[in-house]
Amino acid sequence: MNIHEHQAKELFDGYDIPVSKGSVAYEKSQINEAVEKVKGPIWVVKAQIHAGGRGKGGGVKVVSSKEEAVNEAEKMFGMNLITPQTGPAGKEVKRIYIENGSDIKKELYLSCLLDRATSKVAFIVSKMGGMDIESVAKDTPENITTVQIEPSIGVTENDINTISKAFELKKDLEGQLSDLIKNMYKFFLEKDASLVEVNPLIITETDKLLCLDAKVNFDDNALYRHPEIEELRDENEEDEYEREASKYDLAYIKLDGNIGCMVNGAGLAMASLDIIKMYGGEPANFLDVGGGASKEKVSSAFKIILSDKGVKGILVNIFGGIMRCDIIAEGIVAAAKELEISVPLVVRLEGTNVDEGKRILDNSSIEIISANDLDDAAKKIVKLV
Repeated sequence: MNIHEHQAKELFDGYDIPVSKGSVAYEKSQINEAVEKVKGPIWVVKAQIHAGGRGKGGGVKVVSSKEEAVNEAEKMFGMNLITPQTGPAGKEVKRIYIENGSDIKKELYLSCLLDRATSKVAFIVSKMGGMDIESVAKDTPENITTVQIEPSIGVTENDINTISKAFELKKDLEGQLSDLIKNMYKFFLEKDASLVEVNPLIITETDKLLCLDAKVNFDDNALYRHPEIEELRDENEEDEYEREASKYDLAYIKLDGNIGCMVNGAGLAMASLDIIKMYGGEPANFLDVGGGASKEKVSSAFKIILSDKGVKGILVNIFGGIMRCDIIAEGIVAAAKELEISVPLVVRLEGTNVDEGKRILDNSSIEIISANDLDDAAKKIVKLV
């Protein structure tokens, strides 16, 4: 789950992570009030969307008067903001954050994430922060430093020293850095974050470290432990299909293709997507119904797939372990009858109760193309579409 910059900064403040102060306008009528709460003499007007690169798209403006701040915020509110991370469709700006400007001496890059390769939390840092950090990573990777944190020990002074050297900090800033890194690590663990990114982390003209931006993602699977985080969810920023899928505990991610996929198990789902592409097709989604789906859950999955008007065919690939093939078959039949599926439907079933599952499909009145294995299924659906 993602949150907005202003929400991340509010959470940071509770962990003594230094942030710039600001105010939020959730409606256009609140802009004047939000600007009045910021002292200046420099005002920074920021569009709040779940995407980076806002400055490149015109979503960040620096001004020197309240009148300018109000004017820029009003122009920004409701605009369709296109950034390198939104794609060509862009995102509508539905809230504005106005904060105090800062005197910047140097821009740094700091992030904290779960490194799945090592099963450790890692800090990724660079002395070259700012809007072009992606170019830094691509063109001069030697300027990116990764520091793995040993979970049984936590952040050590050696870790701090490594980060300080990567930042090329002066000695008198190391105390601030130590507090910042330790507090961020504590925040990351206690809030079950999956990513914390600050770009830029700045050194001010008065030699203070300050988080000028903040991006935080949380592990969806841990949200039951954090109702206070769940309350920060902005459904306007989420894909409508993914939001609907979450109601039925379905793992769904919309993609750009035209072949809808329903699979049980994340690994099998990824393999299904790969083999569709190998045969020249394009998957429309990742959808994992899980290991213990009910007939109703399968039916809901079909509804979500078909609500995407770009879907021109469906591949169902089920390997029954905990999941029974007959339950899947019943869900397919029920959904097909209710939704009057008019696109090609290829089904591959294998595993527990597979014969009963195939019998249910064969005896139904819907047109289903059976497949013997995943390779056969992928070839058939790509050809049909």
